[in-house]
Amino acid sequence: MIEWLQLLLGFFIANVLGYGGGPASIPLMYEEIVPRYHWLDDQAFSNMLALGNALPGPIATKIAAFVGYDVSGWLGALIALAATVVPSAAALIILLRIMAKYRQSPVVKGMTLLVQPVIAVMMAVLTWQMGATSFASIGMWQSLGIAAVAFWAMNLRKIHPALVIVAAFIYGGLVLAHMV
Repeated sequence: MIEWLQLLLGFFIANVLGYGGGPASIPLMYEEIVPRYHWLDDQAFSNMLALGNALPGPIATKIAAFVGYDVSGWLGALIALAATVVPSAAALIILLRIMAKYRQSPVVKGMTLLVQPVIAVMMAVLTWQMGATSFASIGMWQSLGIAAVAFWAMNLRKIHPALVIVAAFIYGGLVLAHMV
């Protein structure tokens, strides 16, 4: 029973405060999932995030379903999904009406522009934390090499990120599994 309440609160808080969708919610979910409730460790969160990004659909719901199921089975998955989706859907309906009414307001334009740097910093902090975990587990040169190849593949060769993630999984399973 207490796990259900923790799932509800953890995912509700992360998603209500996660302005900007899944990417903005990921660092907030991380804070609830790893340091606060200890449902996953850093490495498990990184693996779940990588796999979730390779699958179709919104990342926030995939994280909620995975963690909810892991913590408390199917009921936990439903609770975490509801805590993720319902507040966003209700807020979306209300805010769309308000935004439509005041869309030309300089206050509304300013608010949306000022939130973007905060989201960028949150993503940078999460990237730093995940990079530190990667350095600790597979070493600096392996981590930098994988990051460089991923950057090259996605930005220069325009390969879809899901394919890059699958390639990284294959590399990790075939090569890194025998090195670490």
